[in-house]
Amino acid sequence: MNSVLNISAYRFVGIADPLALRDRLAPRAGVLGLLGTILIAREGINLFLAGAPEAVRTFLDDLRADGRFTGLEAKESWSQRQPFRKLLVKVKREIIRMNRPAIQPAAGRAPALDAATLKRWLDDGHDDEGRPVVTLDTRNAFEVDQGTFEGALDWRLRKFSEFPAALQAHATELAGKTVVSFCTGGIRCEKAAILMREAGLDHVWQLDGGILKYFETAGAAHFRGHCFVFDERELLDARLAPANADQDSGCGGV
Repeated sequence: MNSVLNISAYRFVGIADPLALRDRLAPRAGVLGLLGTILIAREGINLFLAGAPEAVRTFLDDLRADGRFTGLEAKESWSQRQPFRKLLVKVKREIIRMNRPAIQPAAGRAPALDAATLKRWLDDGHDDEGRPVVTLDTRNAFEVDQGTFEGALDWRLRKFSEFPAALQAHATELAGKTVVSFCTGGIRCEKAAILMREAGLDHVWQLDGGILKYFETAGAAHFRGHCFVFDERELLDARLAPANADQDSGCGGV
């Protein structure tokens, strides 16, 4: 029985005192018995947590009571056992490192595309204005190797901070196309989409909620393999279940 609730969530929002937030959240998560990682920076918060359902939801309710995180959406999945070994609450320079401090999602997001619309565009082979659609995987190469969208662009990134240089090298390939950047939960593709728009690409979207939200809405459509996650489950299938628990997941081969 899957009794452990796993969540991933992030929000780009100005945090003037990350240390104070860390000192408030760390003991609260500990008291609730949660394990996982909470990253805090001046640009926002990024968290991956797991525990008893009531404890996870209590923590989220507490977090959302802070006006900066009202309406924070969390992507949920379930597992039979705790996938994390410890709780880490860390303050960092960026919640996802790009080394481009001018990219500030809290100041304005790139347009977000919902999963149902992406599936329809991929079904049709073009967007609503007839432009060809390309999906751009902004994850690291080893993650891409476990599964990605059919025909997705893969720039063989070793780490996300390589994305700006890769964009400069490949920007001409994207001209005249509708580009949908995607990642696991939305955080990397959000920064990537902003950078692409600032580089002069006109038709750029981010996949809202990333692969995990797409799985919730569209299942395995147009996706081959599994989604890599940074915990002991390692791979999730389109049901958001650990892929190694059932290799006949219907998600296609890795």
